[in-house]
Amino acid sequence: MPASTPSPAPPAPTSPADPDAEATTDSALTASAGPDDTRSATEGKPADQGDAGGTAGPTTERPAPQGDTEHSDDAGDTVDVGDTVDVGDADDTGDAGGTRSTTAASPAAQDPAGEVVAAETSGAPRGRGAGARLARLRAWRERYPRAARVVWWATTVLSVVLLYLALLLPVPLTGFEPRMLLRLPGEAVVVAAVLTALPRRPRVVVAALGGAGLAALTVVNLLDMGFGSYLGRGFNLVLDWELLDDARSYLADSLGGTTTALLTAGVLVLVVALFAGMAAAMVRVGTVLGRDAQTSTRVTLVAGTVWITCSVLTVQLAGQPLTVHRAAGALNAQTDRVRDTLRDEAAFGKEARADRFGNTPAAQLVPDLRGKDVVFTFIESYGRSAIEDPVMAPGVDRTLASSTAALEKAGYRAKSGWLTSATYGGSSWLGHSTTLSGLWIDNQQRYRTVMASDHLSLTKAFQKTGAWDTVGVMPGVQKGWPEQKYYGLDKVYNAFQLGYQGPKFSWSTMPDQYALEAYQRMVHGKQRDKPLMSEIILTSSHQPWAPIPKMVGWDELGDGSVFGPIEKAGRRAGDVIADTTASREEYGKSIQYSVTALTQWLERYGTDDTVLVFLGDHQPISRVSGTHASRDVPISIVAKDPKVLDRIADWGWTDGLRPAHGAPVWKMSAFRDRFLLAYGSTPHPSGG
Repeated sequence: MPASTPSPAPPAPTSPADPDAEATTDSALTASAGPDDTRSATEGKPADQGDAGGTAGPTTERPAPQGDTEHSDDAGDTVDVGDTVDVGDADDTGDAGGTRSTTAASPAAQDPAGEVVAAETSGAPRGRGAGARLARLRAWRERYPRAARVVWWATTVLSVVLLYLALLLPVPLTGFEPRMLLRLPGEAVVVAAVLTALPRRPRVVVAALGGAGLAALTVVNLLDMGFGSYLGRGFNLVLDWELLDDARSYLADSLGGTTTALLTAGVLVLVVALFAGMAAAMVRVGTVLGRDAQTSTRVTLVAGTVWITCSVLTVQLAGQPLTVHRAAGALNAQTDRVRDTLRDEAAFGKEARADRFGNTPAAQLVPDLRGKDVVFTFIESYGRSAIEDPVMAPGVDRTLASSTAALEKAGYRAKSGWLTSATYGGSSWLGHSTTLSGLWIDNQQRYRTVMASDHLSLTKAFQKTGAWDTVGVMPGVQKGWPEQKYYGLDKVYNAFQLGYQGPKFSWSTMPDQYALEAYQRMVHGKQRDKPLMSEIILTSSHQPWAPIPKMVGWDELGDGSVFGPIEKAGRRAGDVIADTTASREEYGKSIQYSVTALTQWLERYGTDDTVLVFLGDHQPISRVSGTHASRDVPISIVAKDPKVLDRIADWGWTDGLRPAHGAPVWKMSAFRDRFLLAYGSTPHPSGG
């Protein structure tokens, strides 16, 4: 035997309780320790894995220390040595003869802290359990310590960044600047203090739950940002979930069903990933803080002191306050919004039951309009910005001026003013109902309350008299519309009942010119025993404002097929929907088209007894109207009979279709009562 070969060790004593136990030789121990098992070699611990020619000997398993003591391995990961790692799923490979070890410990070694460490004689363990996976991970980290350290730092930094950004929400989408992210969120200090103070197991649970909660708040904050950008108001947790389906339908009409389905699936995946990622990030940060609780506590105290000092002194960085508490503020805002919504439901129900004209006899409603064909028309997104914004105004103002001149040539006069809409950027039905009910309807709950009430709508007042036939033309309605009853409409023509066979123009089911021609052919142009009261909703100016129809000869409209080449030649919604400049330009063109179609219809088909009331339902989204735009919309009344306009002479409105900048501005909810009073209606209140 060479001099370097160790002498055989004496046989191990045999316990009476284990008479069959075999002696373990130094050579067997040497064979069981692979070349990479430096941990066992340096620490003087025998490896438990048998070699190709022997059987693994018995080992004495030392109990791990109790409590929450933590041990950091060389890759920087934190391991709780109080946990017993399940190694039952690891392969207990014996000798070449297939003899499996019968000792209590699996073929793995333990480090001095009691942590189970996989033997590395044959590479990563082949088991499938959590212990085996953990062992494989540690084996990889021991082989590639530098890569493991890079991964550890990368995931830690990403976790911190994710939590940091979430705590800075919400921020405005319109007018966002990167310097808004140069803040110190106070919630981060609180989270760090809590996670540092907790023992490991509670810390993991609290961190995971806190991360999921922060993910939920982040989703709500993102919705809040979107609603603020498009609708000029925050997201309402009680009322606005159903609007998400409307948004999906809008995208399907604008971008196509396949694109919308992919976007929807992508959003759902991102939401799930956000919850998982936020929880994992919070756990990761908590683990890092827990590795050195004393240092983490000192750093947290310093950060808290800095935050309080900067907050008291209102320190600014890049023109922005350095300290913020946006997440807490967002949570408080949502809580207040939910509470106010629940309170408002009861209060508004009482308000809706009170009606200034609720008991007015039929004979005393709008007597000064008897014999007139009255048309109430809403132009989608026709807002003050269309008339006064420097980008859109020149073209729209030219259209209003030329249309005013053309109507005057046909014998019509007009007066115009401003109404402040109850909605902004969307939810057109809230603007319609506010105008016609005389109630301020700025959310879905109020809308449902009014639609189920007996509160008299302006259009229903005409039906109640029995002196008018009442009709609705709703090219944007593509399903059942129970609101017909509230509005007092004898007949409603929806998108499928106007005979249109041409292409859709993004969300709009048909061009306004065709809808007005169909109204003339099917309703207004027919002989009847009574005058007509009509409510018409024009949709061609609905976002995304691409493609936009063009005027064609009124005698060429037919079934609408003439619009096919126009639709194909128009701009695509995808080219406009996210481009601010293009959206503003195309929006202005769409308003010009809608106003032209309506006024040409009046020139062509109006009579001496026609009275046209038309207005916008709301301003366009802030990306078009601007971040500081008002909620005002223009409204005009047009008639040939001078007595009709004489009745509103004291309103102070501007002559023509373009209201002056200083023309009176009323809340949209004030219009119903002013209109009823101007045309001879007598108040008889009901409901208190």
